[in-house]
Amino acid sequence: MASREDSLNVSIIALDSIDQYRDTLAVQEAVWGFADVDKVPARLFTVSKLIGGVVLGAYQGDRMVGYSLGMPGKKPDGEPYLHSHMTGILDEFQGQGLGRSMKMRQKDEALRLGYRLIEWTFDPLEIRNAYFNIEKLGVRVRQYKPNAYGVTTSKLHAGAPTDRLVAEWRIDQDLERPPTTEEILIPADVRASTERTLEVQSQVRTRFQQLFAQGYVVTAYRTDNEGGHYLLAPN
Repeated sequence: MASREDSLNVSIIALDSIDQYRDTLAVQEAVWGFADVDKVPARLFTVSKLIGGVVLGAYQGDRMVGYSLGMPGKKPDGEPYLHSHMTGILDEFQGQGLGRSMKMRQKDEALRLGYRLIEWTFDPLEIRNAYFNIEKLGVRVRQYKPNAYGVTTSKLHAGAPTDRLVAEWRIDQDLERPPTTEEILIPADVRASTERTLEVQSQVRTRFQQLFAQGYVVTAYRTDNEGGHYLLAPN
């Protein structure tokens, strides 16, 4: 059976040349709208590959339509992990399964290199992305990082603080889903205005920090007409 990327005529490959790393600059500009000061330079992709990272690109012919940059890290207890720093896909290729295909390829490459854990950060206010991470991939979330990257030039961030949740993806096991007892709602109108976004962000930040301090973990996510619902269980 043909894969999703086959139907899009897209190939996912491990990047290994400076010219390929430079291809990511156009994707960064298209996806995030970064000014040059906020773009990840090609040389950092080179360093990541040299020190045990995973660098992937999705190509349609000679055109890069997406990429993923993962760098090696180490937990306080000494466990090595892959930090998936950036994954960007052009708008016209989103919602067609390419993101999942890239994460599966990243998982395969990480396992090949000996990793058992992949982590990344994501915006808690992005309902579709949260659903993908938690329900499709099965990540757990137990950390909230206020303004993790500072205020950037990205059109996606719209001048708001870059608050982030940390996704923990155990790629060598399927985790059980315990009963959930707490819920955090991201209302459907969260992006109605900058004022509304900042209001919700402040409320959500406080609630996540309270629950995480009490030992709760996000284990599930659901969506409905109200918006997106983070479902948490005691650790």
